[in-house]
Amino acid sequence: MIVLGIESSCDETAAAVVQDGHVLRSNAVASSMDLHVAYGGVVPEIAARSHIESITPVIQQALTQADCAWDEIDAIAVTYGAGLGGSLLIGVLTARTLAITKRKPLYAINHVEGHVYANFLTETAISGYTLPSAQPEFPLLALIVSGGHSQLVLFRNHFDYRLLGQTQDDAIGEAFDKVAKIIGLPYPGGPSVGKKAMEGNAYAFEFPKAKMAGKYDFSFSGVKTAVLRTAQAQIGQDHTFPSKDIASRLSEAQKADIAASFQRVAIETVVDKAEIAYDEFAPKSVVIVGGVAASPELRRQLAERLPLPIAYTDPKLCTDNGAMIATLGCFTALHHRPDTDPYSLDIAPNLSM
Repeated sequence: MIVLGIESSCDETAAAVVQDGHVLRSNAVASSMDLHVAYGGVVPEIAARSHIESITPVIQQALTQADCAWDEIDAIAVTYGAGLGGSLLIGVLTARTLAITKRKPLYAINHVEGHVYANFLTETAISGYTLPSAQPEFPLLALIVSGGHSQLVLFRNHFDYRLLGQTQDDAIGEAFDKVAKIIGLPYPGGPSVGKKAMEGNAYAFEFPKAKMAGKYDFSFSGVKTAVLRTAQAQIGQDHTFPSKDIASRLSEAQKADIAASFQRVAIETVVDKAEIAYDEFAPKSVVIVGGVAASPELRRQLAERLPLPIAYTDPKLCTDNGAMIATLGCFTALHHRPDTDPYSLDIAPNLSM
């Protein structure tokens, strides 16, 4: 089973070829992130225009890298939600057109669920990738942490899962972006806050953790506000001082301490819930997926708190990519789940698990 996966939910235009749900044949990504840096976040209109320019060359690059002709492709899988409407539309319309003209089955893929399946890739001939040695076992606990998603999901088997909890406001990656902006660090916030945190004291400030009604739900708006108030206090100002003017008045040491303290508490928030879920459900595997899965601090805390080794996929497969979509497409086909009508498939920007 050889599947072409297409992903365009945010600012990465991506395509990949995966064989039998575990062999990575190719992975091509064109990111428009550099275009968004000046704005401190993704601008939907810019992202959509970039997808239009990149989608066809990226798909061709994926086929070429996989040494695959169209007659060898068994199916096409595409992200139809969740994500930015304009971005999703480019990928879905492209996949629909290809499915019709190339006469291939089309599988509509949930982007968030797709992130989990990046961990099922165990083989590749492509240089520069470090993959897990074996696929995860069920029951599987998945912590999904990225710029748009923070969810804790229990998978009993393929396509049989239960959403235990999720963020009730900001996703963890979004909170990192906002904190980075407050203290004057570049976008994307996760890597820049993590780098700055290495210079600071993680216990310089005791930021709060939200107490949620839902046992496994998250909230990051409170800690984000606490960072803002702390930063204002550090420069001798009150809550009326504009956030855009704070960074220029903070010292590098203050920035480092705020970054380190915020990172510790934000990561502890999700690790606390993951540990409780592990104790309750005793999964055979735990996977951490999404862009924040590449965080060294997250990996450190999990290694300390959970009693089983966690196999992480390559960092290049933590962020949005076509390989995760193609992999889930393979399992969808191999489990004989119905394909999608290419004439009627629509996007679902607010799709949840």
